[in-house]
Amino acid sequence: MHWILLATFGQFLNAIVSIFDKYIVTDEKALPRPFVYAFYSCLMTGFWAVIYVLGFIPGLANLGVPTLTNVTFPTIQVLAMSFLAAYTFFMALVSMYDSLKQSDASTVMPVIGTVAALSTFALDYIFLDTTLTPEHMIGVVILSLGTLLVAKSLPKINVVLHVFHSGLFFGLHYITMKGLFLETNFDNGFFWSRLGFVLFALSLLLVPVYLDKIKEQTKTTSKKTGIIVILAKTTAGIAAFLLLKATDMGSVSVVQALDGLRFIFILLISSLFAHWLPASAADSDKRPRVFFKRLLYITVILAGFATLFA
Repeated sequence: MHWILLATFGQFLNAIVSIFDKYIVTDEKALPRPFVYAFYSCLMTGFWAVIYVLGFIPGLANLGVPTLTNVTFPTIQVLAMSFLAAYTFFMALVSMYDSLKQSDASTVMPVIGTVAALSTFALDYIFLDTTLTPEHMIGVVILSLGTLLVAKSLPKINVVLHVFHSGLFFGLHYITMKGLFLETNFDNGFFWSRLGFVLFALSLLLVPVYLDKIKEQTKTTSKKTGIIVILAKTTAGIAAFLLLKATDMGSVSVVQALDGLRFIFILLISSLFAHWLPASAADSDKRPRVFFKRLLYITVILAGFATLFA
């Protein structure tokens, strides 16, 4: 069950990334085009293939660090699934960033997380024929409910399609990655999926309209924003590695349902460090009604988390 703890730490890092993302996509002086941010997110995700260098250090391979000795020439199935993983991830990001730009993160992110968890649960059963233990099934449902309770309100009609599209494609992405690991192995699947991310992102430059968008936005982006993007995507890469490793070792449905923990971490970080965070990322709402609602979803999410260990 240590893969659950691995996923938990991955969600803690994702909480930090979410705070970065909220600042970047809502600040017009930062990176106002969600498409461009998603492009750089995919491109930088691919560079996590450098982790294979660590595999040459004696002893680290035994701790789960991937090694190039386990990487083989890909079959057509591995290549196809690697590019599908890149495509679904990119589409999920574009819709998520569009939603963040048009609505509050506390409204759209919990719904995206819930849709992703439930769609992963359904797709896992349909395509991978996975059957969860009763404890894990109950835990997934409780965690999904707790995640939904985080939302301040349901998304408005102008963003609801973006929200559901993002959640569905995040579910498709993680199911594809789980299928890729079953098709080959983690080291091989992770390597070719990262290469797939880079090639997919670079292929967007072949479309003149996309190239112009990326060039225009890149020229107007400040060095400060560039540093923030690099920090955010570096942290996101570590989180993705941990979550994918947990996905390989355990249940993809449970890993996705644990997304609810991210909102507890976001609340803690934004409350404790509100003085140092930008207004768009800080949490300063101290109303009693808000406090008791937070207490409710924290209780539900933690109850779901505890059920996984029952």
